[in-house]
Amino acid sequence: MKKSFKVLSLSLVLVLIVTALAGCGVKSPTEPSPTEPSATEPTQEQTNQEAPEITLIYAEVNPLDTIVGQTGLVFKEKVEELSGGKIKIDIAASGVLGSENDVLDTMLGGGGTIDMSRISAFALTSYGGEKSKLLSVPFTFVNREHFWNFATSDLAPEFLQEPHEKGTGIRGLFYGEEGFRHFFTVNPISGMEDLRGMKLRVSNDPIMNGMVEGLGASPTVVAFGELYSALQTGVVDGAEQPIANYKSNAFPEVAPNLILNGHTLGAIQVVITDEAWDKLTAEQQDILMEAGRYASEFNRRISEEAENKVLEELKAEGVNVVEVNDITPWQEAVKDVIASATANNAELYQKIVDMQ
Repeated sequence: MKKSFKVLSLSLVLVLIVTALAGCGVKSPTEPSPTEPSATEPTQEQTNQEAPEITLIYAEVNPLDTIVGQTGLVFKEKVEELSGGKIKIDIAASGVLGSENDVLDTMLGGGGTIDMSRISAFALTSYGGEKSKLLSVPFTFVNREHFWNFATSDLAPEFLQEPHEKGTGIRGLFYGEEGFRHFFTVNPISGMEDLRGMKLRVSNDPIMNGMVEGLGASPTVVAFGELYSALQTGVVDGAEQPIANYKSNAFPEVAPNLILNGHTLGAIQVVITDEAWDKLTAEQQDILMEAGRYASEFNRRISEEAENKVLEELKAEGVNVVEVNDITPWQEAVKDVIASATANNAELYQKIVDMQ
């Protein structure tokens, strides 16, 4: 009888121990670990198959054979690859949808006729882009590496999101660059002093206007699509563009004098409307961001090499290319513009300057 009582007591103890352990959350050795992937978790291919199909209209003012045109093509190809063809990018190049300002007006106005665009960073200045304005201040970036230090920093996403946070209806996806911008003219020039009194084309940007005035010239607003004829007919005496754009738009035919003053690095960004962004699933939004990083890195790899190649071609074709050995007089001429443009964001601007 005692032996039976002991066995019963031991059994009760074991039951109590097992019950206590279960209450503490101890799992059976056969229970699957929560870190193990679920057999029903969808693959990327399955996610793409279930996602809605969408076509995004992408505006580009320059031809596809330019640095920015090639960057757009690489972005398009990567998006379509990663989405399994569910997202298609339709690039409307060579300004068929209008100038950068025309495109931005359309995007900000809504309606969905233009979903995306590659724009110059300074294009947002006229639309309240206080942070983007800092990227167009003359002589901010001393070289390409300096710009890419910024573009890959923690500050970059803050700048890209500025238009969205201001409620404009667009947001930035990624940065790139199209080389330093230089002046070119109809008549021969040999230095900065020759620009005095000239009518130089600008795009209605306050910083650009101030810089041209600082150089003693007259800023004249002309749409980019009308610039060739404006140079040809004498409406303007000169303009400024990155080297690759200067050649691809045939400007050497009517303005064969190029002075390499490099007043601004041509920072660019690709933007998308909030309306188009919100049509995408979270996975599709991630695809656009990943493709943007890929296209940005591509842009970084090809830009300088492509620019140097074009410059040699221009020299071989007889363009009067003027080297600038001392940039100090140029900087001195526009110092008031620099001070005025950075006054409200002096600390933020200094962070960019210090990234060199």
